[in-house]
Amino acid sequence: MKKRCLLFLLLIPTLCPAQRDSLTVEWGKTQLVSKSVATLQVVVNPPLRRGSSIHDPTFAALSALGCDYVRYVPWLPYPKLGVAELRPPANGQTYWDFSLIDPLTVDFLEATKGHSVILNFSTIPAWMYKSEKPVPIAMNADSAVWDYTQGTEPRDATLHEIGDYYGRLYSWYTKGGFKDELGKEHSSGYHYAVPYWEVLNEVDFEHNNTPQTYTRIYDAVVSSIRKVSPETKFVGMALAYPDRPEWFEYFLNPANHQAGIPLDMISYHFYGGGSIQQGSPVMQYTFFDQADGFLKEVKFIESIRKRLSPSTRTTVDEIGSILNSDNGEPDAVIPDDYWNLSGALFAYVYLGLVRLQIDVIGESQLMGYPTQYPSVSMINWKTGKPNARYWVLKLIHDQFGPGDELVNTGVVGDGLVAQGFVTGRGKRVLLINRSSRPITLALPREYNGAKLMVVDPSTGDNEPANSIVGEGRIELKPLTVGVISL
Repeated sequence: MKKRCLLFLLLIPTLCPAQRDSLTVEWGKTQLVSKSVATLQVVVNPPLRRGSSIHDPTFAALSALGCDYVRYVPWLPYPKLGVAELRPPANGQTYWDFSLIDPLTVDFLEATKGHSVILNFSTIPAWMYKSEKPVPIAMNADSAVWDYTQGTEPRDATLHEIGDYYGRLYSWYTKGGFKDELGKEHSSGYHYAVPYWEVLNEVDFEHNNTPQTYTRIYDAVVSSIRKVSPETKFVGMALAYPDRPEWFEYFLNPANHQAGIPLDMISYHFYGGGSIQQGSPVMQYTFFDQADGFLKEVKFIESIRKRLSPSTRTTVDEIGSILNSDNGEPDAVIPDDYWNLSGALFAYVYLGLVRLQIDVIGESQLMGYPTQYPSVSMINWKTGKPNARYWVLKLIHDQFGPGDELVNTGVVGDGLVAQGFVTGRGKRVLLINRSSRPITLALPREYNGAKLMVVDPSTGDNEPANSIVGEGRIELKPLTVGVISL
């Protein structure tokens, strides 16, 4: 009797996997209709400048995505690449200078032409804030400067100075130029379409902002830009940490804004954090547990938005993961499977946000490199080739979008996430193996002959691999993101 029991127990592990991992989709039972767009952000970094060995392939990769709502952010580490007026007017002259900013911005606008963009020149000129002494500017435009945003009190209490700066900046790229503070004409010749402007970035970090001080700046910038472009829409807050309900309660209350100021869209961010030492077997739990916590925060934020300003839309415009070595060990070697883990994390958060009816879902970021958050990059900074994080976004963007019906989907198995979609192009199933173990997934006969596209550790910096479903099952490698097309 004991021998028989032992034999039975030994057989259980070999029998369970085939029984455990299976998929059921009820194509006729719609849960909800998606309103979500998948996109990305482009942060200004020196490797994106003309003359860089990876400039051309990187912008070609951006163009190939064909995304809408692409977010463009020249930000604080590189003042010369993102601040157009580094010195205040003095002695009868102004110091507007777009010579280093234009090539980057124009290349971005050309690569995204035909698609909507969200511009966010996130760094206010330092001289517009009170400080004990002038903030020094590095001579080398490519040198990172982390202490540029000094001061907590704008020198112009009315905030007209800050608002007018952004009005002129907007006009430079959309209206052919502007008149400066002294009435002198500056001509750019640019008439690009910039339908969305986001007012500053991670304002809960910079200049010691409160919801009250930021809301006043938002109103000043919006008022100035609307004078030259009444049709422009605006994005507010871009919070680094969305677990701060007081920001949403204040900003989303129309009573706290000037009359007529629109609340078109709000934004906030999510990054999973981990370390190389953990490795993917541990980080798979670290990242996805953090993602689940974030999605709970989104539910709470949505309850505030729907109560105070239900017509306001939402973009979660920075989604990614950051290794703690990015700050202390920028040259640390990142394991190959990290990119697949990070890509799977984005796919998981994307699906969660689709289910929560979030409008725009943006992966961060096109280009990172050592000293500038390398673990967040979607491009291999050595070769210019897109990595797994890029290919996951492209796979999702090309297969899913607004109007898709999410249908009842059941999964039996650990580590596997699946969702059936009825799209205008046919039936699709999004698959995410969020574990570091391979999965053999049993499928109904109707899937035989279907197309399977996967981004997994074997695809590396290459396009998704294609195969045909056969024999009623598929094999999913660890940390795979895949789509079945019926």
